[in-house]
Amino acid sequence: MQLHFLGTGAGMPSKERNTSALMVKLLDEIGEMWLFDCGEATQHQILHSSLKPRKVTKIFITHLHGDHIFGLPGFLSSRSFQGGDEPLTIFGPAGLQQWVEQTFTLSKTHLTYPLQFVEVQEGVIYEDAHFTVRAGELRHVVPCFGYRIEQKDLPGELLMEKVQALGVPKGPLLGQFKKGNDVELENGTIIKATDVVASPKKGFTLTILGDTKYCEEAVLLAEHADIVIHEATFDGDTVGLAANYGHSTNVEAAMVASRANVKFLLLNHLSARFLPHDLPIFLAQAQEIFPQTVLTSDQMVFTWSNDELL
Repeated sequence: MQLHFLGTGAGMPSKERNTSALMVKLLDEIGEMWLFDCGEATQHQILHSSLKPRKVTKIFITHLHGDHIFGLPGFLSSRSFQGGDEPLTIFGPAGLQQWVEQTFTLSKTHLTYPLQFVEVQEGVIYEDAHFTVRAGELRHVVPCFGYRIEQKDLPGELLMEKVQALGVPKGPLLGQFKKGNDVELENGTIIKATDVVASPKKGFTLTILGDTKYCEEAVLLAEHADIVIHEATFDGDTVGLAANYGHSTNVEAAMVASRANVKFLLLNHLSARFLPHDLPIFLAQAQEIFPQTVLTSDQMVFTWSNDELL
């Protein structure tokens, strides 16, 4: 799994940071990409990457503020021009479908692929054989959701040394073990799958939080996650200002990560008030509370592999 940050700013674009957009690349897992929020000029940011919009099968919108959705109509339209014909599902708060459809109606926009909307409520909003996605409402000035993506346990690896020692021939029998089936050899010996297959490997948990003030709901969504992505619009010196605008500070994000016992915290959604020379102090404030904190920037890519963030 890879995380490609396309926009890490807050409110409006700046020279250093575009508005909110995050691409979660699940190409190795399921051959898909999921986009979380789609601020203005998200498709411009994609042009500076190797990302392929036609690979995006799902879009998750946290809330209806412009810095999180103003790039959506353009992205959806360009996906058609670029040959996208696979269905796409958009998850988001009430009102999102009306806004997109009205925009397309007035602009006479036609899509070459089916578009489906799912109005998000708290609880499980998507599940398949590989993933479960849960939504939880946060505390912002408008309805806003965070998303918890849980990968289901992965099958254990086939222990080839044990297979060979037991005299199992190469071929279709090995596939039966991978499916969890016991196998009978030609001599009548029955070999149990549990004897030659390692225990299932725990899947990853990724929590992506929308705009929010410090709250218990964020802690619950983040609990024991491998990676938490949390907004940090303000810093530790402007706690009161952050709460007034329904936002969090870097310090509060670190408190959420610490209380939730997560492995890594990625800070995004930074105010343009923080210039490059401010960022070392900004990061240090958070790391005093939660050392495994990383500050994101536009076009930064992280890879999750073997329980490590690379």
